[in-house]
Amino acid sequence: MADLARHITGWIGLGRMGLVMAERLAKAGADLAGYNRTRAKAEPLENAGVRLVGTPVELADRDIVFTMVSTAADLRQVLLGPDGLFSDTRRAPKILVELSTVSPEESAELRTTVSARGTQMLAVPVSGNDVVARAGKLSVLVSGPAGAYDVVAPYLACFGPSVKYVGDGDGARVVKLCHNMLLGIVFEGLAEVTVLAEKSGVPRHVFMDCINSSVLGSTFTRYKTPVIANLDFNVTFTHTLMRKDLDLGLDAGRRSGTKLPATQVVRDLVQRCVDEGKAEADYTTMLQRLAADAGLELTPDGVTVSDGLS
Repeated sequence: MADLARHITGWIGLGRMGLVMAERLAKAGADLAGYNRTRAKAEPLENAGVRLVGTPVELADRDIVFTMVSTAADLRQVLLGPDGLFSDTRRAPKILVELSTVSPEESAELRTTVSARGTQMLAVPVSGNDVVARAGKLSVLVSGPAGAYDVVAPYLACFGPSVKYVGDGDGARVVKLCHNMLLGIVFEGLAEVTVLAEKSGVPRHVFMDCINSSVLGSTFTRYKTPVIANLDFNVTFTHTLMRKDLDLGLDAGRRSGTKLPATQVVRDLVQRCVDEGKAEADYTTMLQRLAADAGLELTPDGVTVSDGLS
C-alpha cells in the first residue's frame, strides 16, 4: 500500500462531495489540511484528523492541493482571489489537483496561470455523487503532466477502482463534460419510457427489474431503481448543476460545429424544473415533471429494491 503521508496535502472545497472524498484520503493515511468557505460544514473532518484552515493561502506550502468547488467563478476566487491559494507570490503547491467541473477553455487558462507559478496542474473530474464517493466507487479521469499523475495516482485510487489517465492537457474535462451530458440524456430517456410503461399499467419497479435484467441494464439503471420505484429524490446533483453542465456542453457543440439535439431537449426540461422552483432539487425529479405532462401523479411503489452498490 502506498504511503500517503509521504507528501503533505491540502483540500479546498469541502462540500457534499469534497467532504466525503477528503475523509477517504485522511482515513487512508494522508497528512491533510482543508479549507471550506463555510467552516462549520467541514468540522466533522476534524474527527478524521484533518486540520481546518481559515483561508486557502494557508495551504500554499502543501505539496499537493485538491480543489473541488461548484463553478469556475468559485474556482477563480479560491485560487486567485484575495487570500486565494496563489495570492502569496512567494509560495505555491507543487501540484494542483483540480476536481471541479469547468469548461476545457477555463481549465486551459487556469493551467497557464498556475504553471507560471511553478505548479503542475492535473485536471481530475470524477463521475459519481456523494453516495458513490462514500462507497469508494467513483470513476476518476485525469489529464495533465504524466510525472504529476504518477505522484498523485495513489491518492486518486482512494476514490474508486477506475482511474483513467487520458493524456496531457485538458482532455479529461471534455470526457467528463460529455459524461454529464450523457447522464442527463440517459436519465431523461429512462424516465420517459418508465412513465409510458406505468401509463400502460406496468408498475415502475417491475419495469425497472425488466430493464436491469436486459442487455440495457447497467450500474446506472440499477443505481437509479430506488429513485424511480420509490421516488427517493435525496439530493445528489441539482437541476442547477445539471443545467450548468448541459450549457457547457451546448457551448462546446457550438464552438466545434457539433449538433446536440438530445442535449437541448434535456436542457429545456431541466429549465422547466428550475422555473417551477426546483432549482436545488435533485435532477431526477424530472421524472415527476414528465409524469405530470402525461397526466400521472406518482406515488412510491413501496417495495424493497436494490441500488446495486451494496
